[in-house]
Amino acid sequence: MYRTHTCGELRIANENERVTLSGWVQRIRDKGGMIWVDLRDRYGVTQLMFDESKSDPQVVAKARELGREFVVQAQGTVLKRYSVNDKIPTGEIEIMVDSLNVLNASKLPPFMIENDTDGGDDLRMKYRYLDLRRENQREKLALRHRMMQETRRFLDAKEFMEVETPVLIKSTPEGARDFVVPSRTNKGEFYALPQSPQTFKQLLMVSGFDRYFQIVKCFRDEDLRADRQPEFTQIDCEMSFVEQEDILNTFEGMTKHLFKTVRGVELTEDFERMEYADAMKFYGSDKPDLRFGMPFVEINDLAKGKDFKIFDSAELIVGIKVDGCGNYTRKQLDALTKFMQTPQIGAKGLVHVKCNEDGSFKSSIDKFFSQEDLKAWAEKFGAKAGDLLLVMSGHTDTVRKQLCELRLKMGSDLGLRDPNTFKPLWVMNFPLLEWDEESQRYHAMHHPFTSPKVEDMPMLDTDPGAVRANAYDLVINGVEIGGGSIRIHDREMQQLMFKHLGFSEEEAKAQFGFLMEAFEYGAPPHGGIAFGFDRICSLFGGSDSIRDYIAFPKNNSGRDVMIDAPSAVDNTQLEELSIRVEVKED
Repeated sequence: MYRTHTCGELRIANENERVTLSGWVQRIRDKGGMIWVDLRDRYGVTQLMFDESKSDPQVVAKARELGREFVVQAQGTVLKRYSVNDKIPTGEIEIMVDSLNVLNASKLPPFMIENDTDGGDDLRMKYRYLDLRRENQREKLALRHRMMQETRRFLDAKEFMEVETPVLIKSTPEGARDFVVPSRTNKGEFYALPQSPQTFKQLLMVSGFDRYFQIVKCFRDEDLRADRQPEFTQIDCEMSFVEQEDILNTFEGMTKHLFKTVRGVELTEDFERMEYADAMKFYGSDKPDLRFGMPFVEINDLAKGKDFKIFDSAELIVGIKVDGCGNYTRKQLDALTKFMQTPQIGAKGLVHVKCNEDGSFKSSIDKFFSQEDLKAWAEKFGAKAGDLLLVMSGHTDTVRKQLCELRLKMGSDLGLRDPNTFKPLWVMNFPLLEWDEESQRYHAMHHPFTSPKVEDMPMLDTDPGAVRANAYDLVINGVEIGGGSIRIHDREMQQLMFKHLGFSEEEAKAQFGFLMEAFEYGAPPHGGIAFGFDRICSLFGGSDSIRDYIAFPKNNSGRDVMIDAPSAVDNTQLEELSIRVEVKED
């Protein structure tokens, strides 16, 4: 056999046992009469020892010929280690090797296969199979594995059934761009890769599978960033005969289960809930980070009418209170202003008010506002001596987004965004529709199958933008990890929704006729949620990027640099698909 034990399991209790290990050579230390080799596999590292005074000379000679990442098999006896290494579980023992077999040699790797590697992102992506040998990368995929197993364990115990849905489906115009797949047997026609299994899981509810889940690959052809990939994984779930409260309670339970079993964190309190309108008003974001305070305070009533034109012409004047930062220097305040004026944020300026220890106030707008004016501001903010007020003005939506960026920066600068603290939040009652300036029509904020609040339905004809949806997002530490809604299960209501989204009857029938027809055969009330699985893994692992938790990710350009994809396709294949590619010369 290639091994009797792994490189991570031997302990002092195995002393004097004869063992066989196989793995990769991580490090070699040749001290003349003694050679030590660190042998690594998926489970850990064990130190091998070769002693010129005791070992077979041929075995010692073989050891001297080893290189990093050689694959070897070693046989020998477990000995108590003279110098204990308490940094690894096998640090109390070593193997006195009496037989060494090189199973495969290795070229010198392009970077160090160590946790603190010298390889940059691009190089490690190109040689991802080598990068995955590093312990910290293996731990990330092990975390992903545990998340999958615990998700299945929890949902199975709640009588959810795992059902696979198709990967080759029909393209739809709503949402992000589809990846399309040409059909060879149906000339000129295309499949699409699913952005989610939304319609299929609703059809499963019509079929009577009242609790469905799937850990499923989804695809979106959209711009990429650290927390987004063209292909990603969802925990996709749907339930029948439920109201919103049933879904929130079920998946709050699942989230607590994952934190406890995978992360070792006990979340004992009920998750906070917040209206979408309040999230935007007080935090400028539909995914607020509640690990720290600094809610927005609006001061239009106190700041207008003082001959300060910037404020007088603004739709909204709003700010945050930063505790204990009234001693910020001019240099620090200028740096904050420059940060807000970067092209990514686009603010024109930033007003500050220092609440001095003697009860006076010092601001960047003293020319326009008296001490009494600033005192009224401080009272509205709930500020005390030593605090700092940071105020902005402008168009409501724009200034809220800008102030959100400032709030997050202050939270980071002050160490208030502890990655080991978790503050879950349900954001509720999103707008059903949002106006798109480019197409000059309303789009579904979530998707066209989300049901409106019953009490808001009369406004669909008079004020569509004010209609709220039975929709909810789960947010943790400012990251949206899941979202869902109670669905429409009535054909007439679904047709009405398509009408308000600008679909003609013919278009609605062509795109979603199968779903509306299914609703005529006894569709139960149902709703669901989908979690971004890659995103949850990175949250649990304390990382900003989901790429480390995906075995073979794409880069920021959507390329797999390891296998060089996407790539050109042979002309014969294109002819079979009736596709002609024209390359225009510059």
